[in-house]
Amino acid sequence: MKFLDQAKVYVKAGDGGNGCASFRREKFIEFGGPDGGDGGRGGDVVILCVDGLNTLIDYRYQQHFKAGRGGNGMGKQRHGAGGKDIVLKVPVGTQVFDDDQETLLADFTEVGQRVVLLTGGNGGFGNIRFTTSTNRAPRRSNPGEVGGERWIWLRLKLIADAGLVGLPNAGKSTFLAAVSAARPKIADYPFTTLHPNLGVAHVGEREFVIADIPGLIEGAHEGVGIGDRFLGHIERCRVLLHLVDGTTEHAGKTYKAVRNELALYDGGLADKPEVVALSKADALDPDTLKEQVARLKRAAKRTPLVLSSHSHAGVTEALRALVAVIDSAKEAEAEAEHLAAAEPWHP
Repeated sequence: MKFLDQAKVYVKAGDGGNGCASFRREKFIEFGGPDGGDGGRGGDVVILCVDGLNTLIDYRYQQHFKAGRGGNGMGKQRHGAGGKDIVLKVPVGTQVFDDDQETLLADFTEVGQRVVLLTGGNGGFGNIRFTTSTNRAPRRSNPGEVGGERWIWLRLKLIADAGLVGLPNAGKSTFLAAVSAARPKIADYPFTTLHPNLGVAHVGEREFVIADIPGLIEGAHEGVGIGDRFLGHIERCRVLLHLVDGTTEHAGKTYKAVRNELALYDGGLADKPEVVALSKADALDPDTLKEQVARLKRAAKRTPLVLSSHSHAGVTEALRALVAVIDSAKEAEAEAEHLAAAEPWHP
């Protein structure tokens, strides 16, 4: 299945049905009076977060969604039927933006969330509604209200506990394949990963979700390479695992290049907790490995982990480091929620 994380769609709520102007006409009833019913209400545009979806591919082949129109009112005080709602199903992590791509309309982070994006138009009044003491036979009725319409953008941001960042061929996909059942494309040329991948990693009795995104290169914020459009998928991660290829010329400069791109991307990624690791350690001789670790330590201002996804050396230590940060973040979030709930309410 093709991965699609962004789609532009047109949505329109249903128009209300027209009111009816009619009069009661029955044998032996001389003054039947008005009996026109109201028009039905138009259907709503609803966005629902559901389980089992991980892409917006459904909106690649259909971009227009219109709710049902309300039925017209009829004689004998019969009201029109309400229009049928249109429901757009989206995966967890979807954000809905206005046509300007900046105004956030809805953010879906849990299965079952439901947002009425556009409300259907009200039905028009029938002539029975206009009966007064001085106007016993009104001949007027209202047309139905027009339903709202707009273009919206759907953007998917994957929900994961940890995110992998690094240059192309830093070993991110190999790491994901080594720690989970995910099978991303792996090859000895750059940009083998063209779309984000998710995997569930296990360490001890714990499990957590890891997101792998296409590699960054210098100038990604300006669109160089694949650019930074996939960085949104790790905005929700609690921790980043920054993999630095040990076979590069200078591990420290490589680290700084990626960190610079994260800082230039406006998403708070540069402030997220980070675990730094030197990858492909099995391809280095002891002297080169020691030199690259020292360079990376100076650049990152911390002692990096050393691992090899191919031989699994150091992989478990990296997973445990990630779990420790994830648990700390969860505890901080729980404490913040507890404090917010304990604050006294002031009307």
